[in-house]
Amino acid sequence: MGIFERYLTLWVGLSILAGVVLGNLIPVLFSVVADLEYAHVNLVVALFIWVMIYPMMVQVDFRAIKDVGKRPRGLVLTLVVNWLIKPFTMAALGWLFFRVLFVDWVDPQSAGEYIAGMILLGVAPCTAMVFVWSQLTKGDPNYTLVQVSVNDIIMVFAFAPIAAFLLGVSDIHVPWETLLLSVVLYVLLPLVAGALTRHQLERLDDGRRLERLLQQLKPWSIMGLLATVVLLFGFQARTIIEQPQTIALIAAPLLIQTYGIFIIAYLAAWWLKLPHRVAAPACMIGTSNFFELAVAVAISLFGLHSGAALATVVGVLVEVPVMLSLVAVANRTRHWFDRT
Repeated sequence: MGIFERYLTLWVGLSILAGVVLGNLIPVLFSVVADLEYAHVNLVVALFIWVMIYPMMVQVDFRAIKDVGKRPRGLVLTLVVNWLIKPFTMAALGWLFFRVLFVDWVDPQSAGEYIAGMILLGVAPCTAMVFVWSQLTKGDPNYTLVQVSVNDIIMVFAFAPIAAFLLGVSDIHVPWETLLLSVVLYVLLPLVAGALTRHQLERLDDGRRLERLLQQLKPWSIMGLLATVVLLFGFQARTIIEQPQTIALIAAPLLIQTYGIFIIAYLAAWWLKLPHRVAAPACMIGTSNFFELAVAVAISLFGLHSGAALATVVGVLVEVPVMLSLVAVANRTRHWFDRT
């Protein structure tokens, strides 16, 4: 395991701190970056997210999908949690907390934007970081690759319709053109670019060049992640300092959602008698979020300084420490799955 994976919480924490400090010390810099937009897409955020996502997409091997039928239960669990449970429980929790429990503390417009950000997180299953969670739980890397590949294909077609449906149910206006553009820009194009790169390199020398490229791209992916975190928390720095209670209000339903989904998925994996090396990554994929996509879409749909963007940024804040705690739970309960 590399130094990045080993000290993941530290690097992300330092990036969050740097973003908040810089956002308050030199807000004009982040204002200039915020103005660099085209068709409601912030160009700098898009660049950093592409730098972060592209190396992950190169790892996706669509040939692995042919082996899905050999061990389908783990994949079925992941798909059910990702597409039939998680988006709808996230929307329900958002509505419960911001339309009922927190109604006296949050104005209606902000509440709607927070719900929208939560929905975008819920509809975006993890793609990139799941390889880290799988490695930390000693998951089957090939099966994890199958799960990620199938999820990415489904995401191309399902993300926009489910997000639009849930946003509509929550009485939030959905600009379809911007939503579809975001899916193309942050899911379809990186996926196609990664697949073409992998295919071309494997044709040349049976994968050796591909392995070298992945090793060369890994630092760039890490820098893209950390730069994105710095930028996002810099955009929201004033809100984070002036309204810490808002961060706590958003974090509460996100924490309940994350731990709740993990419990559902983990118990289902145990009931299905999945081996731990399949069960743990399957649950991690269903529990964690493709926050890079959620953040980018929230910014495109609602703006950099919107409540929706803030909610997705809080998702970044919550996800890393929570997922590491769930990795610890999965590793300590490995014996549950070794009973056969």
